[in-house]
Amino acid sequence: MEKKSRLLTIGQFAALHGINKKTLMWYDEAGLFHPAQVTPENGYRYYSYRQSSVLETILLLRELGVSVGEIRTFMDNRSAAGMERLLREQIEHLDAKMARLKEVRRALAHHCRNMQTLLELDLSEISVAERAERRLITVDIRPDASFDKQVEMITAETKKHRLRRLHDASYGTMIPVESLYCGRFDDRSRLFIEIPSPARKTGLHIQPAGNYARAFYRDSGENAALCFRRILDYAAERGLELTGFAYEVILNENVMERQEDALVQVEIPIRPE
Repeated sequence: MEKKSRLLTIGQFAALHGINKKTLMWYDEAGLFHPAQVTPENGYRYYSYRQSSVLETILLLRELGVSVGEIRTFMDNRSAAGMERLLREQIEHLDAKMARLKEVRRALAHHCRNMQTLLELDLSEISVAERAERRLITVDIRPDASFDKQVEMITAETKKHRLRRLHDASYGTMIPVESLYCGRFDDRSRLFIEIPSPARKTGLHIQPAGNYARAFYRDSGENAALCFRRILDYAAERGLELTGFAYEVILNENVMERQEDALVQVEIPIRPE
């Protein structure tokens, strides 16, 4: 009785560690964690305080997603080296998961900003907005290239950069500013794709940081031309010089039902004075 009085019942031990009694019973049956003593006459399980650190280790590994089999192997041959290896593997898994969650959050924030822009959108407004530098994958879309060929090229580029799904990316079209000044408002020469963390850093297009002329139009060739003329007039009236490329992106692609309902955002860099 003296020895048993120093032990905890299964209920006490479970409560101490914030788990259910059934969890301890399952760990015992799975050969993962046994009680310090079992009463032969009634099968009652008793646990020692000294077992707490072992159980907490198991609970931590289970919380990290380590399989029961892996934990059992570790428990059968417990060592500092084995624990270090298990924990290092889990740190690597967590780092990868955290990086992925950051990418998902960035994509969600991008879509949320687009929806907020839609709710406050004034199609008649032209403004100057500051934008941070972006690194973009670009694909030339030659006039003589078929649609199937363009899709093939885009697919190849996304594979190079290990893009999981298109919702991970922001994508749109690019028009050289020289074409706009010459009145060629449909001269979309490139498709751009921005992904959160490009696997390859070389060969990317740098969209410069700085001030951009920003405007919107409802998707059609006629509306696009009118929008670009308005931007050119806006810049001329204020003595602003546009440079680089016009970047077009559809804001409401995931909520529109018809192509004519598409709302396009245009941003064009303003050359610094």
